[in-house]
Formats: sequence, C-alpha cells, structure tokens
Amino acid sequence: MAANESANIFSSASLAVEYLDSLLPENPLQEPFKNAWGYMLDNYTKFQIATWGSLIVHEAIYFLFSLPGFLFQFIPYMRKYKIQKDKPESLEGQWKCLKGLLFNHFCIQLPMICGTYYFTEYFSIPYDWERMPRWYMILARCLGCAVIEDTWHYFLHRLLHHKRIYKYIHKIHHEFQAPFGIEAEYAHPLETIILGTGFFIGIVLLCDHVILLWAWVTVRLLETIDVHSGYYIPINPLNFIPFYTGSRHHDFHHMNFVGNYASTFTWWDRLFGTDAQYHAYNEKMKKLGKKTE
Repeated sequence: MAANESANIFSSASLAVEYLDSLLPENPLQEPFKNAWGYMLDNYTKFQIATWGSLIVHEAIYFLFSLPGFLFQFIPYMRKYKIQKDKPESLEGQWKCLKGLLFNHFCIQLPMICGTYYFTEYFSIPYDWERMPRWYMILARCLGCAVIEDTWHYFLHRLLHHKRIYKYIHKIHHEFQAPFGIEAEYAHPLETIILGTGFFIGIVLLCDHVILLWAWVTVRLLETIDVHSGYYIPINPLNFIPFYTGSRHHDFHHMNFVGNYASTFTWWDRLFGTDAQYHAYNEKMKKLGKKTE
C-alpha cells in the first residue's frame, strides 16, 4: 500500500508540474533548438554525436566558463572580489596549467569520452527529439547526478589527501595555492580518472537521453570552475543554492590543504566536521575585522 501511495504521489506531482509547464508561454528558443537538433541527427552518426559532440561541448563550455575569471585579473575593479588577494595569478603559472590541462583533456578524457557511444548503445539511450525529456526532468536528473558525484568526490578526495598517497597523486592539483578557473581540471591523470568516475556514476544510473550527458557536463563544469575561480562575487546566482559550497569554501581548501573536501554541497563536510578549520578561520577573520561573507 505504501509503495502504491508513493507512486501515486509522484505521479500526481509530475502531472501537476506538467500542467503548470503547459500554462507557461512557449519558449521562443524551442523551435530553433529543435531544428538544430534535427539537423544534427540528419547529418551525423550516433558515434560522431556521442564522441565528437561530447568533446566539443566539454571544451567549449570549459573555456567559455573559465574566460570571465581569466579576464578578472586584468580588471582592477574585480580585485576586491579576489579571495586570496596576496596571491595574484601569474601568466607563467596559467600557461603551465593550460598545457597540463590540454594533455589531460585529449590524452586522458578523450579516450573516456570515446566510450560514450558504446554506453548509449548498450543501455539503449535515445537520441531523438520526440523522447527528449522536459527541461524540469533534465534539471532534476542533473541534481541527482550532482548529489551522487558530490558524495563520491568527498570520500575519494579525502582519501587522496592521506599522507601516504597525497604526494604521489593529488599534490599536483594543489600546486597552485590560490586557484583560478582553468585550474579546475588540472590534475594527475590518475586523479582525473579516480574523481572523474563520480561524474559517470550518476549518468549510468539516471541517463534517459543523450541530452542529459551534455546538460550534466555543463552543470558540473559550471560548478567546478566557479569554486576554483578564486573570486567570490555575492550576486553570483550559484551562491543562492542551498548547501552550495561556493568559491570561498573550496578556496580555503587550496589555502589550507586540509578540510572542505566536498565538490558541490557542504553537508558531508559538516557531518564529519571536516569544515571545522574553515569556520574557525572565518571567525578569526571576523574578529580581526576582515570580511569573510
């Protein structure tokens, strides 16, 4: 009985959301997007869409989202938003980071992306427009992926900080004590695989259309580049998401090396007390009259 009641509640909620969605004015971007999607399906194979499409989405989104943080260093007004003001970015360091990043993207991540097509074929993941889920279902599944990835990231990231293995793998990511946007995926190849696995777990469990792959890539990159940006901008919409870590939370991890292990949400750090040093630091800064909020 309880299972039937839960199913009925879920069904009723879904119908209510669909009804409310039907009352909204038609999205003017839907028709152009539909046409573009149809053109893609008519002119490229599933392998090309899954492999090269995913690579293009990843690279375009990564560098597009990293661009504002890169430009901020040349804008004096933005300096007041930089978290570690005593550690400015160096062009030499950013160039080194970019070279390592491109190696990871094309020599480590690209082979992993090549498996996307076979994943969609094995699980019969659709590509067609007719079975594309509504925007709110895509958003809900991206949230589910974020929760799963955050859990994986917290425990594996914390393990990578163990004194017996830290210097062999994770130390590379901590080469820059004050992070900046493009540094988000700068890491040892093994770390790219270990922590990157968390990204795919949600996809394996929740993917019902190829569009979710690209939507989740977009959401995950937006989040990780934001927390590595080195800047805290109060009006950033992401900062209004409940339990969101944000740039200050992760920036402290790079500055302190210990604690604040989560990628997206704060609850695991709060539950295990691994954010204690972060909160103590904030209290200390408040007493010294320095802004931390």
